[in-house]
Amino acid sequence: HSIQIKFNNTLVVQYEVEATILGEMGDPMLGERKECQKIIRLKSLNSNTDIASLARKVVEECRLISPSRLPEVEQLLFYLQNRKKSAEKKEKKQIKPRDLTPFEGMELDEEANINSIDDYVELLYEDIPEKIRGATLILHLARNPDNLEELLQNETALGALARVLREDWKQSVDLATTIIYVFFCFSSFSQFHGLITHYKIGVLCMSIIEHELKRYDLWQDELLKKKKVLDFLKRDDDPDNQNLKKEYEKALKKYHGLLTKQEQLLRVALYLLLNLSEDTRTELKMRNKNIVHLLVKTLDRDSEELLVLVVSFLKKLSIFLENKNDMAEIDTVEKLAKLVPCEHEDLLNVTLRLLLNLSFDTGLRSKMVQADLLPKLTSLLDEAQRQIAMCILYHISMDDRFKSMFAYTDCIPQVMKMLFDCGDERIDAELISFCINLAANKRNAHIMCEGNGLKMLMKRALKHKDPLMMKMIRNISQHDGPSKNLFIDYVGDLAAQIGLKEEEEFVIECLGTLSNLTIPDLDWELVLKEYNLVPYLKDHLKPGSAEDDLILEVVIMIGTVSMDDSCAVMLAKSGIIPALIELLNAQQEDDEFVCQIVYVFYQMVFHQATRDVIIKETQAPAYLIDLMHDKNAEIRKVCDNTLDIIAEYDVEWGKKIQSEKFRWHNSQWLEMVENRQMDEAEPFMYGDDGEPYLQNGDILERSDLFYSADGIIPVDGAISPEFFTDFQNGDLLGPQGFPGREGLKSSASKRPPAFPAWL
Repeated sequence: HSIQIKFNNTLVVQYEVEATILGEMGDPMLGERKECQKIIRLKSLNSNTDIASLARKVVEECRLISPSRLPEVEQLLFYLQNRKKSAEKKEKKQIKPRDLTPFEGMELDEEANINSIDDYVELLYEDIPEKIRGATLILHLARNPDNLEELLQNETALGALARVLREDWKQSVDLATTIIYVFFCFSSFSQFHGLITHYKIGVLCMSIIEHELKRYDLWQDELLKKKKVLDFLKRDDDPDNQNLKKEYEKALKKYHGLLTKQEQLLRVALYLLLNLSEDTRTELKMRNKNIVHLLVKTLDRDSEELLVLVVSFLKKLSIFLENKNDMAEIDTVEKLAKLVPCEHEDLLNVTLRLLLNLSFDTGLRSKMVQADLLPKLTSLLDEAQRQIAMCILYHISMDDRFKSMFAYTDCIPQVMKMLFDCGDERIDAELISFCINLAANKRNAHIMCEGNGLKMLMKRALKHKDPLMMKMIRNISQHDGPSKNLFIDYVGDLAAQIGLKEEEEFVIECLGTLSNLTIPDLDWELVLKEYNLVPYLKDHLKPGSAEDDLILEVVIMIGTVSMDDSCAVMLAKSGIIPALIELLNAQQEDDEFVCQIVYVFYQMVFHQATRDVIIKETQAPAYLIDLMHDKNAEIRKVCDNTLDIIAEYDVEWGKKIQSEKFRWHNSQWLEMVENRQMDEAEPFMYGDDGEPYLQNGDILERSDLFYSADGIIPVDGAISPEFFTDFQNGDLLGPQGFPGREGLKSSASKRPPAFPAWL
């Protein structure tokens, strides 16, 4: 035997029954054991009960309990009594799963008692009013979690509730709401989810929600028709119109009453489904029954409590790609945009979190901008929801299409103020990342520099050696116009950071900022000498001397300063060109390195002194010839332009370049011809006498067949470096100092045709 406390005011006696069949001689022939239990309900137990007397009564009336176990029974009863006392002293409110507040219709004029559960079940077999009363009494019991386990054992009650819901939910909204609420109480605990699945309550709730949403649409249409008729016949002195007006007001009042009850039903049904969706397999079944569409349709409601629930459900669903795609196909973002901003703090918070989840999708970010969310989110930057709003704005700022739109809001002044208000504290990663993205747009950068903006940014970045702040400054420096000229005052401060033993990330951003300063009035020779930068640049060209990012920035820096004639000579004399060739060999698989090194050569061939060094003292032209046919289009373009200048000023290299270009394109054509399946030789390859038109050796002697201004170089060599001054003036330069995609389009016309010129 064992005696346990199972429920409130209840003792459970566990015992075994053994049955034995005896033979004729009294010997046991067959035996069987069965485990049983007896539940003893203590209706009279309260804080004033005499425990000793009650224990003796229990032992006397229950023959299963031996008198020797009286002290154990007293102990259990004492525990039950004290537990009830402590609960009364605390006077804390009853635990309500998910804090789902009671609704109209739940009031009762009597107190529900677990011992009367059988009477409540009987009411479920009567008419609708009695069914509602019986279900409400059971609900009051279910709202106390201590009663759930005992209710779980009462299959009759649960089966009756499920049957009534299945059969009568269309007849009474109150009845459906109450019964679903009972099962909702079970759904708040994962161990009871199997029970709800067994009675198929989740599927039934989906059907009920879908039906109620259709009813809502019919109500709306009916009300709208009456409103249109009333507006059309709007005459105060017309008696018929007065009657119509009264009918409309009556219908409107009825509509609001129905709407309140329907929203209560939707709330409890959706809460139950939200609890069940903890299991991803159950959630997938809901998705297959179009739960996303139903939830988004419910966003049209005005009830804030219902909206909090619906948006929370959508937020949970949005973490899965399939659900997010379902939301993208319908007007989810447009409906959510109407909820921002709102006075209900919880609703605003969960709406922003859902938008944050959706903002990882490029298409949905575009919809957010179209729904005019930018100014709305900007207005939240100085409120409690600042962090979430900042994250959404950061995601939007990742798209180049939308960066310029921030200039037409109050966003930039606000984020600049936030940066300066940080003082000596560490800047939030979201804030500085957002600012870095914004600074990549020219108009935004100009707004950031207004007043003392750039000065304050430089001061903070240099004081705290903040690489992220310097990255923001670097983005600002890449834009031409008034903002770039402001950097002249800070060239010395930036150059001073390079020679010092600062953190590598910070030095990289300082170098990148200096590399962007293609300002004609800037004396780079003076900067290199005063801060002794040439040795630093040369030392950091050695493969493995530093991280690749730092070495790349050094190469870009050399390309920028090489635009100055005197700087180019200084660098050439220091032996930087062989170092660049060595680096080119080491990094030949990295397109960015190759492109930037070739651009340095391109800059240096403009100047007479460095041109001679590159052509006569190094093998740079040979490397450029090898790179003429690189798979990267940008590298090919820079090589073409650099080799054109070399070919103009050096006859020997010019012939090699011409020969290589001709050989490359001729071999391509010949390979194509050889792969053809031809029955006989094509007649156009031969003259009338059957002899070939030209031999390869003769072709190179025919100057009239060389490509003209549209090809490699003119025959007479009339083009001079002035032809390429657009590159020097920066008109054709990309953001990093090398010819950009637009600037290098002209070189495409310099490519030989697909077939040999002699055809």
